[in-house]
Amino acid sequence: MDVWACARCGGRRRVLAYVNEAGGVRAILEHLGLPTAGARLAPARGPIQAAGC
Repeated sequence: MDVWACARCGGRRRVLAYVNEAGGVRAILEHLGLPTAGARLAPARGPIQAAGC
């Protein structure tokens, strides 16, 4: 899978901007109507137990 290839036209994608400050990222997500909170993590589970042990 080539993440730099456009799924519609097959052209090459390029990076237009790199945003790494939380305030800037939050403002962009809010403007687009996307959630600003991270996904909730499920609690860790123990190792799988083999049958008959």
